[in-house]
Amino acid sequence: MASRQASAGGEPCISLRGIGKSFGGVSVLGDIDLDIGLGEIHGLVGENGAGKSTLGKIIGGYYSASTGSIEVFGEQVSAWTPPLALERGVAMMHQELQLVPALSVAQNVFLGIEDQRFGVLANTENARLSDVMAASGFSLDPAAITSHLSIADQQKIEIMRALAREARVIVMDEPTSSLTADEAELLHETMLRLKQGGATIIYVSHFLDDILAVCDRVTVLRDGRLVRTSDAAEESKGSLVSAMLGGGQTETPYPPKSVPEPTAGEPALTVENLTAPTGVSNVSLNVNAGEIVGLIGLVGSGRTEIARAIFGADRASGGAVVLGGEHYNDRTPADSAERGMVMVPEDRRKQGLVMTLPVRANMTLPHLSHFIMMGGMLRTALEKARVRELIDYFRVSPPNVDGEIPYYSGGNQQKVLLGKWLMRDPGIVILDEPSRGVDVGARQRIHEAIADLAAKGTAVLLISSEIEEVLGLAHRAYLVHDGGLVGEVDPETSTTQDVLWALFHQNEYNSEALRGNAP
Repeated sequence: MASRQASAGGEPCISLRGIGKSFGGVSVLGDIDLDIGLGEIHGLVGENGAGKSTLGKIIGGYYSASTGSIEVFGEQVSAWTPPLALERGVAMMHQELQLVPALSVAQNVFLGIEDQRFGVLANTENARLSDVMAASGFSLDPAAITSHLSIADQQKIEIMRALAREARVIVMDEPTSSLTADEAELLHETMLRLKQGGATIIYVSHFLDDILAVCDRVTVLRDGRLVRTSDAAEESKGSLVSAMLGGGQTETPYPPKSVPEPTAGEPALTVENLTAPTGVSNVSLNVNAGEIVGLIGLVGSGRTEIARAIFGADRASGGAVVLGGEHYNDRTPADSAERGMVMVPEDRRKQGLVMTLPVRANMTLPHLSHFIMMGGMLRTALEKARVRELIDYFRVSPPNVDGEIPYYSGGNQQKVLLGKWLMRDPGIVILDEPSRGVDVGARQRIHEAIADLAAKGTAVLLISSEIEEVLGLAHRAYLVHDGGLVGEVDPETSTTQDVLWALFHQNEYNSEALRGNAP
């Protein structure tokens, strides 16, 4: 059992005992004992998938613990939901923005806590916002519509929402992922001001320099377990990385990598100095037929933005995308799919699947024109036969052509999503977090499918938050930081530790460190 960790001083404001969490029978947290001290900034760090965000969401009331107990300001809680957490003074700022796009800045900040007079909204939000902005140090137009703002400005709204609720404990999940260096520094100043006022900040972050700069204590998680809690002053970047990785780790078996055929002509995909308003900066890369190439970066590094700009989901402002030697301008997702380049997005529920449609309709939706006869009739038998092939190939369970998607597990939903975009045997496949949130069996099948793609000559661009997954599947990989590429990795000679060191020290490293010189 994990040893109990002392609070920073006096009674803890949050006390966790034996906390565990499982999703679909898969344990993601186990036996967590932790005290969060009153008036401290407490860091939660760990490798991607270590469970730090899950733990933060349990504290914030967004996930219920499968096992264990929680005490808040000395009182044990049974039911624990976001509204109940707010009543007790605990607020959460999510990595995934929780805003209403059509509302103004002020309306989002005070949503649910508006002033009323005789049951009618008093419309005082704009005036009230000035006090919150003074406390945060941010400056936004109260009347600006949220959807018109940059991601960084929307992140500021999330921070101000927590401040507006006068929370005594604020869980911040990767709050600097979309902020510039100056904006991140401003946030850190805000955190220190809040601490001086007696508030507690639980700071979940991949950025170890930030953790060490502002945190009083830091807790390291690995594989859903608490490794240690210590004073931040006693830690270094190196000691944290070592604790995050641990020793004697067993390797996840990956399918054998095929050897790409030598290419005499142009690469299947070439990207030249690609730039986009979403933060993509002068990206140049190439992927050959039969090759799996990875993009590795920390949260907020710009991996997804690069993929979306290549695919045409986001507008590019400069550079070129070349498919098999042919320049491809004015890209759109529909045109990309017609040209044989598809993208499997990272969020299957919001971006990948239509949750109100069955399996068959989800898989064939982008391809209906290929199942239509002259006269507009749908060739249902052909459609069902192709969907059946994909269900059998991916071992989707239940194996129902017209199964209802909401009742499928996350892993089987992911298999349906992959089947949707692999239906017409594309030549270039962009995979963004293809195995996120799936069980071990589904993960293995997805890995086999990715290897199969390369073996039959498909060019694959792979994005994953799990460094080990990229190293296990890819022939080559690029390191991504701040929307650009900062190095290239040979997965055959690089370890997870090599890559983490390079990413955390990216300003000090160059790609030669990954050729065998990393500490």
